[in-house]
Amino acid sequence: MKKPELLVTVKKLADVLPLIEAGADALSIGEARYGLRNAGDFTVEEIDEAIRLAHSKGAKVYININSLLHNEELDGLDDYLIHLETVGADAVVFGDPAVLVAAKQVAPKLKLHWSMEMLSTSYDTINYWAEKGASRAVLARELTIDETIENQQEAKCEIQAQVHGPTCIFQSKRDLVSAYFGHQGRDMEQEGTSMDRGMYVKEEKRRNISYPVYEDAHGTHIISAEDICMVDGLEDFVNGELDSLKIEGLLHTSEYVIAVTKLYREALDLCVSDVEEYRDKAAEFLQKMEALQPKNRPLNTGFYYKPPIPYHA
Repeated sequence: MKKPELLVTVKKLADVLPLIEAGADALSIGEARYGLRNAGDFTVEEIDEAIRLAHSKGAKVYININSLLHNEELDGLDDYLIHLETVGADAVVFGDPAVLVAAKQVAPKLKLHWSMEMLSTSYDTINYWAEKGASRAVLARELTIDETIENQQEAKCEIQAQVHGPTCIFQSKRDLVSAYFGHQGRDMEQEGTSMDRGMYVKEEKRRNISYPVYEDAHGTHIISAEDICMVDGLEDFVNGELDSLKIEGLLHTSEYVIAVTKLYREALDLCVSDVEEYRDKAAEFLQKMEALQPKNRPLNTGFYYKPPIPYHA
């Protein structure tokens, strides 16, 4: 039976080897200049070292260049892509077609993973990008498990799905947090807007639900109030022959992500080698995950077993 790749986001360079030792097959990193919602900000030098360390242990490294680029941001893109190809990056994750065009021209050996959040919902769209040169597509988080498997079966490239962690539910290129503070007459030089600030949006009717919100060079981001957790549902992904399963570490500590990776590694290996035993231990895996989970981040299965509720005006 095919074993999916276990892909994990990395918060800092010091986490590279511990995550690989915990069971990560591949790592997702990026720098703030081009990467959107990275778990941590890596300099070019740190990216080089992360690739060297990972390759020494047989793991892969994917670099996020998944922001929407403006003209002024294209100036250094060619040199960046050439450098990544030279140092052996295993793939770049892109959303903007400008990255694909540039990579094909200046760094043709780089593999390209297409990721456009909620837009990657159908295999026709996925296959369009596969024909353009993408070797992998990252599925939208709003798909059911049946839709996920259908896309895997019909896709002409590899398919990646998220199995754990938070998801982005809103992003705007506008600096909405700064505008809000400015409207209140607050001194923006003293206000922090990064994810480390710990800001939340609360619903008026459900005051117990808090959505993390932060602002960076790419705009404003609002993150889900809950974390996806499929540690007890991996059988569906294995049976569906998914190519890659991602653990998203955004908003979480390094210690948490390492512990979660260890648990998913154990669960995934058992699911592939002895599915009956995995079924017997599925509830135990979930209990262990619940013990690791921060109290303010409930676990759920996302939309895998329930489709999004359509909006009717």
